[in-house]
Amino acid sequence: MISLVLAMVWNRRGQAVTLALLAMLAVASAVAAPAYLIAAERAVADGQIATAPTSELTLSTRRTSDSLQEASPSVGIEFPDVGRVLLLGLGGFAFYHSAEVPTVGLSPTNDFPTRFVFRQEVCAHVQLTAGRCLIGEGDVLIGEKTAEQRKLTAGDTISLTAARMNGLVRPPTWEPDGPPKKLTVVGVYRVPDSSSAYWGLHGYFVSGDGIGPGEPVFTTAGTLETTKRTTTTMSIDGVAQPGTLDIDRLDQLRADMERLDATAAELEDSLQFNSGIPRLLDRIDEGRAAARLLVPVLAVPLVLLACFTIYLTVGYGAEGRQSELAVVALRGARWWTRWWLATGESLVAVLGGAVAGCLAGQLLVNGVAAALFPGVGTAPALTSLRFAPLAAAAALVAAVAAQRRQLISPVSRLLRRTPPADRRRLAAAEAVVAVLAIAAGVQYFVSDDPLTGFGLFAPALIVLALALVAARLLLPLVNRYAVRALHGGRLGVALAGIQLSRRPGAGRLFALLVASVAVAGYAACTVDTAAGGRDVEASLGTGAERVLVVQPVTRQGLLTGVRAVDPDGRFAMAVVRIPGGSSTPPGLAVDTRALAAVPAWSAGAPSRDGLSDVLHPEQPPPPVTFADPDIAMEVTAATTGVMQLAVSLSANDGPGVQILEFGDLKPGTHTYRENVEICEKGCRLNAVRISGTGSNVEATGEVVIRGMRTATPAPLTDPGRWRATPAAKLSAAPDGLRADLKVTGAVTDTAWIQPVTTPYPLPIAYAGNPPASGTIIDSGATTIPVTSAVALPAVPAIGRQGVIVDLEYSDLISVAPKLVSQPEVWLNADAPAEIVDRLAQHGLQVVSETSAAQVKAGLDRQGPAVALWFHLLAAVLAGLLGAGALALTVAVDRARRTEDLTALRTQGLRPRPAGLATLWTYPVLVVIATTVGLLVAAAAWRLTGWALPLAGLTPPDLPLPTWPRPTALLAAAGAVLVVQFLVAVLSGRDLRRRIESR
Repeated sequence: MISLVLAMVWNRRGQAVTLALLAMLAVASAVAAPAYLIAAERAVADGQIATAPTSELTLSTRRTSDSLQEASPSVGIEFPDVGRVLLLGLGGFAFYHSAEVPTVGLSPTNDFPTRFVFRQEVCAHVQLTAGRCLIGEGDVLIGEKTAEQRKLTAGDTISLTAARMNGLVRPPTWEPDGPPKKLTVVGVYRVPDSSSAYWGLHGYFVSGDGIGPGEPVFTTAGTLETTKRTTTTMSIDGVAQPGTLDIDRLDQLRADMERLDATAAELEDSLQFNSGIPRLLDRIDEGRAAARLLVPVLAVPLVLLACFTIYLTVGYGAEGRQSELAVVALRGARWWTRWWLATGESLVAVLGGAVAGCLAGQLLVNGVAAALFPGVGTAPALTSLRFAPLAAAAALVAAVAAQRRQLISPVSRLLRRTPPADRRRLAAAEAVVAVLAIAAGVQYFVSDDPLTGFGLFAPALIVLALALVAARLLLPLVNRYAVRALHGGRLGVALAGIQLSRRPGAGRLFALLVASVAVAGYAACTVDTAAGGRDVEASLGTGAERVLVVQPVTRQGLLTGVRAVDPDGRFAMAVVRIPGGSSTPPGLAVDTRALAAVPAWSAGAPSRDGLSDVLHPEQPPPPVTFADPDIAMEVTAATTGVMQLAVSLSANDGPGVQILEFGDLKPGTHTYRENVEICEKGCRLNAVRISGTGSNVEATGEVVIRGMRTATPAPLTDPGRWRATPAAKLSAAPDGLRADLKVTGAVTDTAWIQPVTTPYPLPIAYAGNPPASGTIIDSGATTIPVTSAVALPAVPAIGRQGVIVDLEYSDLISVAPKLVSQPEVWLNADAPAEIVDRLAQHGLQVVSETSAAQVKAGLDRQGPAVALWFHLLAAVLAGLLGAGALALTVAVDRARRTEDLTALRTQGLRPRPAGLATLWTYPVLVVIATTVGLLVAAAAWRLTGWALPLAGLTPPDLPLPTWPRPTALLAAAGAVLVVQFLVAVLSGRDLRRRIESR
């Protein structure tokens, strides 16, 4: 009996090979999903490690001692417990010891301390611009900016004294506490790469207002040991060496981090363990979680499509062998003989294909992974095969179920060429699929996490249900059209239409082709929508092609420097980020002259060309300026209580800002005069400040500003040219500007009198809701009133809730400008290669850079992007399944159609109608199925695509695309159409050749 079945297989070896290939694709699809997940998880980990910032590649254990130690060589800097915590059982890290003491004496101000630091191997990580490296006790290295400001060179001596913070004053200051230490400057250093992992998490080179220049004084351990210290911070930094953060030992690394954290907590309260490595591991886990959600979305419909394909093709083959099975039944063969002869041929082919599919699936993923993730590997494992038995069993069950009619039907039914359609069972099966699709879709809408449980099957069931519904609705229309064509004498069209509409199983073949196109189209939707989202994240999320962060500077200094480099605003834009508050959104203050050329812009946003005019309308009267350092004011005061007078000034030529304190207002008329260094080349009056002396002591009275020693006469007699905070009411006096005052020393009760040089309130463009408070946060003491002018879908680099305001106006309206901690320069693709050097020539030192291309490259290596390569693989497999099913169906139909059309030719059918009937039956079916499949893919995407984590588990607040580009969807459908149309045309030609040869 086995030999008979094998002979049957050999006799119809073409059909057997095709069926085996389909079974192989079915099992390969089931194997490919878990195998690809293994490769994807490794690729996600490798990508995150490769793009991790320095803070996520280091760890640090720190201990702070607050006891004042005597200056003695015997009193050393020890690292008790710290080293034990780090070094115990932890390999793969290079460790560097460091110690730090706050000091004063080098800087002319005590607003911040000078960091006096010992760091192991420091000379190997700095570039000496003068002098030599550290050798003995008393040697120090200073930064080149410090050397320039303090006019120090190698060989000079300095004195540093340990310091403590004085928190009783505002702002706090650092006071000396101990004897000074005489030191010798042996070298001047520059740091080539301040972001190097060697520097750990200490932030040595962070500079800014109230922080200092960001240049520690480096010394030897012996020097620090012999210094009388106040607060000493000792630490050991571990820097991961190549191979330590390896994708094969991440679990061990996480266990090590947890052990270190727990051990540090047990030792002592002053011991702190800090590392960004857990954040890296968490991000890897998040990426892997997204991959585990996205891969099954198309793995499930792919496997179901494969089983449907086997069911259809085996059924077609069984119908073609009904006459053989009728003879077996007529001879009274026993049921097991009849069962074996009916199913054996298909089962042998399916079983052989299933075994080959296990290997093919793994090899396919190996090849794909080698091409997409070079150097990562797929780490083949038995877990890749965990779904292979289920897929093989499903394929065998589908093969047996497809032949159930041939197993139980009587001889009379088997002898019929056109068996009756089992409409009731077919309708019941379709109803079951529809109910399951509805149930899965409902879970999508009611579940917090629809991609779990039964909801995971929703895309597959919706595609299958819509394909079946389309087949049930469309084929009757084809039959009606064929009947009309027959009555109209168009025999070729009529014969082709009747073949499609009345052939048993044609509806299922049409549904299969629709489903294969729909799966490919759905894959195109996910891949293209996700790619568009990554483009938006990279461009709009970054803000521009390149974003440079420069050293702290005032807004005026930033504007001056950027405009000197790019006067026309063609490639560079000055940007200051505005912090958000409880009732004020975050935003950007930008040089609107460059708004049309530089930043990325959201789709659907108003044109940028006119936005500059809206945010920066024609400038009101020019600012009040002083021509030289001699700042003088004539003021008449009549007050009850003590009031203090000050003016806020900004240098005309760059970054200088200062609040000039004149002291207490004296009764009567007096001239207040000071010499201000920042006004050497002129300066601008930001505002006049009048305040009380105590936060609860109220002072009232009248103050008249009679004159200012300005470059041009100040408009003091016109109160409309001035504005004030609520603590002052302005009016005209015969000889100046009068202010009726009620002030205290509190910030909110301080009077600021400011010249009108901007619109008021400032116009803004906003995304989301406009500021509820009608203000945005200023870097000075007050907020800035604003009025909403233009609505945007999103603000670049901020998101769907933010504002844009003109940087120049925001600076002019600020009563007390300060240094911006992280000013930015945005660049477009036209920026010259030497832009960093040109900015440095105008006082803007670049400290870090981010580019949209770098961000895009990082996003392409995250979980969603890596997982979606499987969707492309699924699209290819779906197209092949449809083509294979079509090829096998045509092969089974070939013999009977040859007999039918040959008989018609004998009875007088002309060659042309016969040719049309043979050539275009299945090509027309493919074209119609492709069109319907596109619609099914779009419908399934509309119903389920919104839930896919294409932007990760925590998507950014940006207007990400929700639909693919039409060209992407058409390209996917077109690729499937080409393959299946080619199969249909070649099969039609073969059939025509057979007919003409008879």
